Amino acid sequence: MNWLDKFKYNPRQPLIKSQNTALIYFTNRDLLGKKVSSVDRLRELTEVNKIIKKQTPDGFWPSKKKDVHSAQNYNLIETWKQFRFLVEKYELDRNQEGIEKAAEYIFSCQTDEGDIRGFLGNQYAAYYTGALLSLLIKAGYENDQRIEKGFKWLLSVRQNDGGWIGSPMVLLPWDEQITLTTTTKETLKTWDKTKPFCLNSTGMIIRAFAAHNSYKKSTAAKKAANLLKQHFFLENNYTTYKHKDHWLFFQFPYWWNNIVSALDSVSLIFEDQNDEDIKKAVDWLINHQEESGLWKISYSKIHKNTNTLKTQEAQLWITLVICRILKRIFSASDSD
Repeated sequence: MNWLDKFKYNPRQPLIKSQNTALIYFTNRDLLGKKVSSVDRLRELTEVNKIIKKQTPDGFWPSKKKDVHSAQNYNLIETWKQFRFLVEKYELDRNQEGIEKAAEYIFSCQTDEGDIRGFLGNQYAAYYTGALLSLLIKAGYENDQRIEKGFKWLLSVRQNDGGWIGSPMVLLPWDEQITLTTTTKETLKTWDKTKPFCLNSTGMIIRAFAAHNSYKKSTAAKKAANLLKQHFFLENNYTTYKHKDHWLFFQFPYWWNNIVSALDSVSLIFEDQNDEDIKKAVDWLINHQEESGLWKISYSKIHKNTNTLKTQEAQLWITLVICRILKRIFSASDSD
């Protein structure tokens, strides 16, 4: 049975008819299995050059925010935003000068401990470290010793249950968290590893493991993936992103944890594609496909689902990603 037959509506047509060069290219390559030209052709697109032109000679993208909070590295935050688009949407890698410069800038924000710091002032932000490592791996830095250093740090700050809370700050009152992240306070390093994991942090960190050919096979990755999938659609254990509807708001390139990004990572790590938790997420996605063949960017009560040119394009990218994930899962299941 063709994996496309499992959908209620054909998702290929709106993607092929989108007039978006990158979307059409990936639909032909990834969903239809057609022979395509080199992905290098995407690197000449206007939208790619528009991003690259804003990059500084030092490799970062400058933030428009100036000295709002002196402890925050807003240039790192802006670089993360732009790097996501280049690597995830257009598959640029270290062979492009702009990507190499950006990667070196990101690595320059890595501490001696191994984490990438600056998103929360001087404080740990394991979830951003994991998410950035996943992009760097996809950009061709999988075997770089700085990637290994990052993984060792992530493994050292896991909770006892096998997941992550992201930062010791999440256990503090909100006003104390604000003070720590907006001033040049020393890094809070006291982890209470007996506390339960954070869904959002674990969902972002696990992307690094899923992207790495060796680490995705590790016991740590499988334990975290198993933990995450058992909590699909449930409330977070902490006040930040607590509402269960955060699972139902989609972005691509990925930012926060949601059912699409989490299923993507889990399905790359977890061997049993017929697992009940995975099946529950797959069934939800199939049942919520629109008659147009697309998926909305939000099925959440707490996130708006506006209809603009920007959100229409976002729907197309989300649909492409969902199809990639479900094709992987269905193909693995059919081969069992």
